Amino acid sequence: MTTNRLESRVGALVLKNPVICGAGEHTMTADAIRAALRHGAGAVVAKSTNESQAAKDQLDRTDYALLDGHWNPVKWHEAGSQDATLFCRSGLLQRSFDGWIDELAALDREARTGGSYVIPSLILSDLEQCARFAAQIEQAGLRVLEVNIGAPHGEEAAQGAIRLERDAERITRIVARLRASTTLPLWIKLTGQSEDVTGIAAAAQAGGADAVILMGRFMGFLPDLDTQRPVLGTNAAVGGGWALPLTARWISLTRRRVGATFPLIATNGARNGLDVARFLLAGAAATEMTSAVLTRGYAALSEAIAELDAYLGERGQCVEQVLGLAADSVETYQQQTSRPGHWTQFSPSTD
Repeated sequence: MTTNRLESRVGALVLKNPVICGAGEHTMTADAIRAALRHGAGAVVAKSTNESQAAKDQLDRTDYALLDGHWNPVKWHEAGSQDATLFCRSGLLQRSFDGWIDELAALDREARTGGSYVIPSLILSDLEQCARFAAQIEQAGLRVLEVNIGAPHGEEAAQGAIRLERDAERITRIVARLRASTTLPLWIKLTGQSEDVTGIAAAAQAGGADAVILMGRFMGFLPDLDTQRPVLGTNAAVGGGWALPLTARWISLTRRRVGATFPLIATNGARNGLDVARFLLAGAAATEMTSAVLTRGYAALSEAIAELDAYLGERGQCVEQVLGLAADSVETYQQQTSRPGHWTQFSPSTD
């Protein structure tokens, strides 16, 4: 058993803790990445990029809303924002690829001294260009690569700017091409907007992925009661704490499909350290916290790490001991004890 109870393994990679700062506007700059590292994240994923100018231009058309349980606006970084739902449209990094990679390589060298990783994130557009970028990332000395082939904005962005892949055979071919271009640990981020999430995860595994990330945000549409027009004027990606049971279910089902030794990483739903613990129990070796950091600041990371550490410490457990415990004990409905009339305790009074 590891002497560091927070240590987590994602394949051959060892993270000092399973809290990852996911890619977003809050990882757009070097100062932002350093802030996430200072707050102890096991890894920080830099804001995504690709070669598409349309995807870069989309950053100038972004907008964001935080909403409470009644779909009313919540102010950012204030009380109530922790449990709010994020509704937004986003775009990609507006920088030259060469300068971005050089900066990330320097940041990753800094991260190494603290036992962390800085991870570049590519969004799939043109596969051959993505493969060339992957090779260049390895040549620059970076140690891990994330490729997002399930970005929720894929069907709303300009045609070809961002690809949202759902076809299992195509996913296997895409991942195999990327696998051939680099020897780096290859993390593939997938969509939850599929009727067969476990199937596309297995397809990424078959193509040579070292880990898959599930499940990203969903696309939503929300009418504004005051203006009677769409909130933000468009469809937008939506995520929040309510998504945790959905993500955890797909993590647990995927664990059953691909095997307990294949690394899974959760995203969408984690607000705090206890949520990271829930994802560990569901079978996720690490969790990417994204919306929570964007809306509450980098302290969300250090708070989550401390909360997870306290949870495990109170139980005398470590990450490797709890990984998948709940997922591996899931029962069917048919296995449950028969309790005739039990349902009446939950039905409202007819008086």
